[in-house]
Amino acid sequence: MNTKYLDLLSEKYDSEEKVVTEIINLEAILHLPKGTEHFVSDLHGEYHAFQHVLRNGSGKVKEKIKDIFKDTMTEQQINDFATLVYYPEDKIKLMKNKFTNKEELHKWYLQVICDMITLIPYASSKYTRSKLRKALPEQFVFVIEELLYKSDKYSNKKTYYEQITQQIIALGQSDKLITGLAYTIQRLIVDHLHVVGDIYDRGPDPDKIMDTLINYHSLDIQWGNHDVLWLGAFAGSKVCLANIIRICARYDNLDIIEDVYGINLRPLLTLAEKYYDDNTSFRPKQHKDKPLSEHEALQITKIHQAIAIIQFKLESPIIKRREFFNMEDRLVLEQIDYENQEIMIYGKTYPLENMCFATIDPDEPAKLLAEEEEVINKLLVSVQHSEKLARHMKFLMKKGSLYLPYNGNLLIHGCIPLNEDGEMEQMEIEGKVYKGRALLDQFEAYLRYAFSHRDQTDDLATDMVWYLWTGEYSSLFGKRAMTTFERYFIKDKASHKEVKNHYYYLRENEEVCRRILEEFDLDPDQGHIINGHTPVKEIEGENPIKANGKMIVIDGGFSKAYQSTTGIAGYTLLYNSFGMQLVAHQHFNSKEEVIHNGADVLSVRRVVDKELERKKVGETNVGKGLQEEITMLKKLMEYRYMQ
Repeated sequence: MNTKYLDLLSEKYDSEEKVVTEIINLEAILHLPKGTEHFVSDLHGEYHAFQHVLRNGSGKVKEKIKDIFKDTMTEQQINDFATLVYYPEDKIKLMKNKFTNKEELHKWYLQVICDMITLIPYASSKYTRSKLRKALPEQFVFVIEELLYKSDKYSNKKTYYEQITQQIIALGQSDKLITGLAYTIQRLIVDHLHVVGDIYDRGPDPDKIMDTLINYHSLDIQWGNHDVLWLGAFAGSKVCLANIIRICARYDNLDIIEDVYGINLRPLLTLAEKYYDDNTSFRPKQHKDKPLSEHEALQITKIHQAIAIIQFKLESPIIKRREFFNMEDRLVLEQIDYENQEIMIYGKTYPLENMCFATIDPDEPAKLLAEEEEVINKLLVSVQHSEKLARHMKFLMKKGSLYLPYNGNLLIHGCIPLNEDGEMEQMEIEGKVYKGRALLDQFEAYLRYAFSHRDQTDDLATDMVWYLWTGEYSSLFGKRAMTTFERYFIKDKASHKEVKNHYYYLRENEEVCRRILEEFDLDPDQGHIINGHTPVKEIEGENPIKANGKMIVIDGGFSKAYQSTTGIAGYTLLYNSFGMQLVAHQHFNSKEEVIHNGADVLSVRRVVDKELERKKVGETNVGKGLQEEITMLKKLMEYRYMQ
């Protein structure tokens, strides 16, 4: 195998000189400072807030601008220039309207191009010239490189450089060049992006986030529970699909299903109109900026009830055929006393309210009506034939995983299930017992199997994907039971409580975090666990940095639905060669406010860890890959050129 690989490698490096040159290049790269990693989590469809954080690099863009121009620009000029880098098309349009005099506009163009050409070498100082070239706008590479590396030591090229910039303006290319330079700066500031789960749910534009990520230069994704729900639906899980539609109805986001992904909800609406009426428990949560008419709200309310009952019915056979899920207590439809309108759950009887059980046969409560079965089957076909959804889900699978050890840190959206003693909880699957990393590997293997066998529904793989959403030992759920039914039909809020896994209390303990890092073959002295999933209530004094810095929780409320609880609008994390910084973001109002007023989102930074020695590429995951390439190239030298 190695010989065949070396033969293939020799086709690319067909001379000794080429091999030597590449070895020298790669060895040198290993000694560059590591690039900046940017961590985000729990985006929940909040596209505009995410876009701003991505474009400003959690404040890194402005920091670089201040480093270079603090002595030559005022605070307002720095803000205006930063805004131009974030939103070049919009800012250019604004400035063109501002300048009525053509000469003034040309002067502004010249200054902006000069400033950007000054900033780029600083932003790219950790990279090779080759990597910088790849980041430049392709159509302007020659022009930009001439300006970047200009030298007029002997005063022979002064007019040459002046002519380059003058001709750019004269030929009407200024807007395109400045826009290209702005996106180059954004790309250079952040070398790699980590999305630590939950792109989907609640917010209105998860599809736009997915389109952004597909076009991003370097990233990975750790699936969140809501991401897995969408993956499961596309992979053939009808119960995951029912959950998605129910959540979209609850948060008035059905247009994501219908308009964005082209999934026909008309059969579901027809069913809902036939069997359901108004119901306060199922009224959608309305958006301030998207008011609903009474007719629209009533339609969604009916759809919400119809899909919720289908979901509860679909859960029952899974629970029965997978005894090792230990979820018998969640056979809720079968625990209802339909005559007395009450239910016994966990040994306690509760009266039911806001009931909508018109399609339920008390003798066979989990049996779908023929109409319900037809509707869910049609919905599944529609989901699996959505071209746009297929593109997004395939990308999510390609770039995603349940967890990721990266540069010494463990990235995981949810939790590692633990018992009260801090030991990793065990789950038996088909007669074998798994825990810790092995359990997560099993979960991921089932998800990948289900995704690659999308014609199979109601098999173990699709059942396991649903378990990831709601199961006691799921690393994504992290609670003893999901009380969706209780929230709809039981008034007593005590029944709504979802008991968290011990992980969420024990992650404050440094020793527990160190054991988890060791479980994933990471150095507990150097590593951190980077978590999302549970919003940090900073407003109540909760600290996102836990266990003496070993645990960092970066879900601070990107989703507007959580911001009243957290008191902020999300955390992000930056990790460069000097160490880690946690950034707390304030509420993002609008792009327009930033463009017109230069009002960037205020943020507070906290140092998590400061490197004693500046970390180099050779100490990273990328460096390990480069080292493997160097090893193979040296073998090629021996194999081809040193015999």
